[in-house]
Amino acid sequence: MVNKTIDRQQRLEKFVQAVDVAQELQDNILRYGINAAYLYYEDVDGDWLSKWGDEDTPLELITSFLLSNDLVALNLRDILHDKSIPEISDYLDNCMNISTEENRVFAVKDLLIGSINNKSGIDLLNLAQQLVDKLEHIIK
Repeated sequence: MVNKTIDRQQRLEKFVQAVDVAQELQDNILRYGINAAYLYYEDVDGDWLSKWGDEDTPLELITSFLLSNDLVALNLRDILHDKSIPEISDYLDNCMNISTEENRVFAVKDLLIGSINNKSGIDLLNLAQQLVDKLEHIIK
């Protein structure tokens, strides 16, 4: 019963906070009119509207990385030579949706172990960690 009370209280606090933020936005729009947009977005006068939707998806960013000459990508392609780039990209995209970094690393390591032909002596856990680090940087 205590957990339900705490959960309800947290949900109520989040709701009140969201209402406060919405109220502040409305007040700024009434006070500043269209110029209120400058309070919430840096590049209002830029060409953001013409570029809307041009961002690459995480899957496209991962695929581009895998096709690059980055040392981590080269090592990964060498180890996973029996898998296609789209297959690897799909798997890595799913891995990057895992909530904790530690679990992402182990999911990538599972991919590497599944294709073990590791004659080069590459530390698979280290490669998995490097790959997750690079993909986090690329995607975000």
